Amino acid sequence: MKATELRALPVNELEAKRNDLKEEYLRLRCGHVSRQLADVNMIKKTRRNIARVNTVLIEKKQQNSDESK
Repeated sequence: MKATELRALPVNELEAKRNDLKEEYLRLRCGHVSRQLADVNMIKKTRRNIARVNTVLIEKKQQNSDESK
């Protein structure tokens, strides 16, 4: 998932994607603790995707506040 792809999405879809990623992150962490997770790197990738979505959301919110002034 690239930031350019995320910037094309509206805010409500980004928030939904963030919620989905957070649920996936929780599931991955639980799988890791119970030793059922095969690919531990997925935890790191998911955490970075959450950060990417959060960054784009912040950019969009700042952009909206700048336009309203």
